[in-house]
This record gives sequence, structure tokens and C-alpha cells, in this order.
Amino acid sequence: MSESTGDTRSRIQEVALELFTEQGYERTSLREIAERLGVTKAALYYHFKSKDDIVNSFVQDRIDRIDELVARAQERPRDAANRRDLIEEYADEIFGGHSHRVMHFFEQNQTVLKSLTAGQMMRDRMTQLADVLAGGDASPTNQLRAILALFAVHTSWFALRGPNVDEQERRSAALAVAFELLDRNASGAEAG
Repeated sequence: MSESTGDTRSRIQEVALELFTEQGYERTSLREIAERLGVTKAALYYHFKSKDDIVNSFVQDRIDRIDELVARAQERPRDAANRRDLIEEYADEIFGGHSHRVMHFFEQNQTVLKSLTAGQMMRDRMTQLADVLAGGDASPTNQLRAILALFAVHTSWFALRGPNVDEQERRSAALAVAFELLDRNASGAEAG
């Protein structure tokens, strides 16, 4: 293997994600991942001891990026403009790179994620992100709007299907709905 360790790790994640999405997590073996990569199982084990380790690794990558978003957002004033910026940054994360494949995996393998520690960690981070989006207003209505704004971005991958909906249209629609929800939070906070 002449690739660097980081490159090999990334390739394993990519191939595993492809197979998990094509065949399902339960029906994919480490042997199949190694075969598609053209490496031995021993080489695969060097990087990941199990399928759970692979899933945890790409979930952890997402968690790290969400942590960065939350940290940056907490340094800014909790006003409407910054909430909009935050949801746009989050959309950039969801729509950028290979995140759409991770989202597709999440959609198809929800029971697997629920059973893994990484799944709980992801839910915790989403709650933190929603708290920031709620703008410091802990009322149930504003908390729900903030969570739904995040889900607008997420569910656009699953709800807006069809050959006539491209990625940019999906992102624009998701942000339009998210902004409406966040703007309601802002107007509620100003009125109260």
C-alpha cells in the first residue's frame, strides 16, 4: 500500500459507505469492503476493527464539523442574521463533499445508527445546534422551529426527489423553509 494512512482510511470509508448504501449495513461484510478496495482483510483491520468502527468514523467526522459550527456560532451574537448564516453553513456541510452519501446511508440504516454510540453523539450535537438556532429562547415553540429548520435541510435529500430536482434547487428549497422557521423565532423573540 503506497497510499498514506489518511488516504487509505478515507478510501475505506468511501467504499464502505458505497456498499452500506447499495446493500445495507447488515448485508455488507468486511471481506466485501476489502475486496472492493483490492486489499487484504488484515490491511482493512489495521484501520478499522469492525463495520461499527467504520460507521463511527464517518459519523465522528460529521460530529467534528458540527462541533466547529457550534463553536463559531457561540462566538457570534444570537441575532437573526447569524442564525441564517449558521443554517447556511450547515447546509454547505450537508450539500458539500460526499455528505449526501452519508445522508443517504443515515436514511437507509437508521436502526444501525440508533444502536451505535456515534448515533447518540450525533443526536446530541444536533440538539446543541438547534439550541444555538433557537437564539437563546428556550420556549418549546422556538426549540421546535429550530429543530425543524435543521430537518428542512436534512429531509430535502429524502423528500425532494425526482429527475427535475437538482442539488441547487433542493438546497434553495431547504434554506427557504429553514429561513421561514428561523425568522419566526426572531420575530417571536423581538415581540416578547
